[in-house]
Amino acid sequence: MKFRLILILTTFIFLQSCKEVEVKSAAENIDNTNMPDEYTIIGEKNYLTGYEPIDASGNVNVVIEIPSGTTAKWEVEKSTGNLKWEFVNGKPRTIKYLGYPGNYGMIPRTLLPKELGGDGDPLDVIVLGPAVERGSVLKTKIIGMLKLLDRGEQDDKLIAVVEGSPFFKINSLAELDSNFNGTTTILETFFANYKGPEKMEPLGWENEIESKKILNFSIEEYKKKTH
Repeated sequence: MKFRLILILTTFIFLQSCKEVEVKSAAENIDNTNMPDEYTIIGEKNYLTGYEPIDASGNVNVVIEIPSGTTAKWEVEKSTGNLKWEFVNGKPRTIKYLGYPGNYGMIPRTLLPKELGGDGDPLDVIVLGPAVERGSVLKTKIIGMLKLLDRGEQDDKLIAVVEGSPFFKINSLAELDSNFNGTTTILETFFANYKGPEKMEPLGWENEIESKKILNFSIEEYKKKTH
């Protein structure tokens, strides 16, 4: 069973990487004027504060930190709003597992406070659809959420689909599994294991209604912290 799940995950990542948009290194895809060094991307706007979490059409904006199929661990730096490659023990961090099974990133102007069991960071999202450049800001639709604990801290992952992809017709996790069989199994297997054994604890799934409640709550918490 474990071998079958890994085979499904590997196949899914390979197919994602071969879709409409080819993933290259950040240096090849982002204009060099936006990269003062190979570990930093400065966006057209501040990635944390420069975009609304939800646009006028109701789409959820997601800043992509880690393109589908890649393992380099980048994140938006809260103090500057730039994209930075994380360092661990003086070296750029990469996950020691298969590449991400979707474009991974965060929703601007959101916050899940530590005092309420969160990690103090913006909401994490994995976006199903073709691989895109690091630093892209995608218009997405939230369809559910994987509940996770990261060494005792709430570290849930919203599941989204990107505008313009075959996934965008999907409105719920039930529809996702019906139309793209095995996808939720792939996502749960990845997030349960990508940080190593027994680091992440999956706690089940929430539907699109509950996921949107978490999104709206995190938007209000961000407003409280910044006003």
